[in-house]
Amino acid sequence: MSILVTGGAGFIGSNIVDVLIERGYQVAVLDDLSTGFRENINPKAKFYEASVCDGRAVAGVFEQEKPDFVSHQAAQIDVRKSVDDPVFDADVNIVGGLNIITNAAKSGVKKIVYASTVAVYGEPQSLPVAESHQIEPTSPYGISKHTVERYLCLYSVLYGLKFTALRYPNVYGPRQNPHGEAGVVAIFVNRLLEGEQPTIYGDGEQTRDYAHVYDVVEANISALTRGDNKAYNIGTGIETSVNETFLRISKALRSDLTALHAQERAGEIRRMVLDASRARTELGWTPKFNFEDGVSQTAQYYRERTKPKE
Repeated sequence: MSILVTGGAGFIGSNIVDVLIERGYQVAVLDDLSTGFRENINPKAKFYEASVCDGRAVAGVFEQEKPDFVSHQAAQIDVRKSVDDPVFDADVNIVGGLNIITNAAKSGVKKIVYASTVAVYGEPQSLPVAESHQIEPTSPYGISKHTVERYLCLYSVLYGLKFTALRYPNVYGPRQNPHGEAGVVAIFVNRLLEGEQPTIYGDGEQTRDYAHVYDVVEANISALTRGDNKAYNIGTGIETSVNETFLRISKALRSDLTALHAQERAGEIRRMVLDASRARTELGWTPKFNFEDGVSQTAQYYRERTKPKE
């Protein structure tokens, strides 16, 4: 079976590619390397350097590969950037998503697994958040990601294109870019390893549901054959504050540095924790990593890759 992974040079996408190849899939990667890294690409995968926004290039990849499945991970993922530049966010997430969906429908793809986000819910009215929660995003990012979910629903009706949307919480783990604006665990780890104080925006009591990337990978693999035409929360059901996250990372790295505090960022959700019982029941998916062990493993990964300053 063949599968095209968009964003396959990125954090989550490259980890998905590795497991797919280990399990015998023929994998092609589509990535423009704007946020991904060439060194993340599995040498056994066929690589196309192109943007999902380039309709002609995307069509060419589908024509060449004729994939059985698509794992659509490529995206603009930064909430703050979406607020600052909503047009760019829409270009990548909506136009890019449509390029993938329309070509998948034309080329007879069996199914798309789509990386969505808990940002589609907006500020929760109740916790934990289940898939039945109202959709009321508070950022352009949440809007653009949910728009693609709706297009997938439409194409399933019009053309029989199957999909599963996975609504990610805060994902962390190996290969997350510590120099980006998103990915608080990697950013905190990197700053502490470099002997610099991390910045916490707001009072730090905002909460998140943290899922390890290896657990997210397994959800994506399960979704290839289960959960047709539905959206699923992929989370642990455990609410952790940013302050607590910083303390756990400090403990894992044995750092005594304190964090700086800055003004809260617009568009960010105050509290989030997910009810992922539907994924457990229908996808057969259960997270394996608890946050403490996951942070320790992630800290060790970056420690081994950080050169000490002279």
